[in-house]
Amino acid sequence: MAATRWLEKTIGDVAGSIERAVFTEEHARRRAWLQSLDPRAKLGMFLALVLATGLSASLPVLAVLYAAVLVAARVSETPFDFFVKRVWLGIPLFAGIVIVPSLFLGPPPFLLRARAGPVTLAVSIPAAWAALVFIARVGVSVSLAVLLVLTTRWADLLKTLRVLRVPEVFVLVLSMTYRYLFLFLHTLGGMLEARRSRTVGRTGGAEQRRWIVASIGCLMRRSFQMSSDVYSAMHARGFTGHIRSHSTYRMTGADWLALGGSVLLAAAALAAPRAHMSP
Repeated sequence: MAATRWLEKTIGDVAGSIERAVFTEEHARRRAWLQSLDPRAKLGMFLALVLATGLSASLPVLAVLYAAVLVAARVSETPFDFFVKRVWLGIPLFAGIVIVPSLFLGPPPFLLRARAGPVTLAVSIPAAWAALVFIARVGVSVSLAVLLVLTTRWADLLKTLRVLRVPEVFVLVLSMTYRYLFLFLHTLGGMLEARRSRTVGRTGGAEQRRWIVASIGCLMRRSFQMSSDVYSAMHARGFTGHIRSHSTYRMTGADWLALGGSVLLAAAALAAPRAHMSP
């Protein structure tokens, strides 16, 4: 039962996070710097800086880019502690775990040597430096993505993708997936709660596994049924497969200035000399 309760709590937390991200958008509606920019300008700024981050191999340059992201988050009235924790307690942590084995496969000189029986582990200085650069790249890229989502309404972001000639079917699938994923999570959470309310005493591991397998099949059947019902409802209301939006965009001088500044910053980051760790 402990595993079932842990699964129920995890699903509930994930569903709550998705629901808040989709339906609140309180940060995107504030009257601040990034929120006031044209979504097309923000997407162009994001693409330029992400490209510079991915191609940069200099840790000081990445630090400057991250500092620029923090300044943009501050002037956009994004909760600072929430923004930092949301980034660094997520993907970069897993990226650091993934890259740990490469620390022991790099060339000399070595930062640390440890002997465990017949095996000698040596942490390479060049490998450690490359790992830091990799984690910094991931951290800056994720920070840019989180900042873009926090300061842009979801409908505006989807329409901006269409302006950039992203295939309409991709935008439609992305929109439907993002908006209805939490419904399936709520359905699964309800199934877990119903099972717990009807269970007395302890249940064996084999019985729990059988129930999980049966629940997966039931959830898939419900998801197919929900997709059919949603499409029928959309078709009945005149949906023809094309996304329509009533909002209009117009690039102003402030938008062009922000976009040009981001492109210049990205170009400077790419032109900066690469910093190496001295042996």
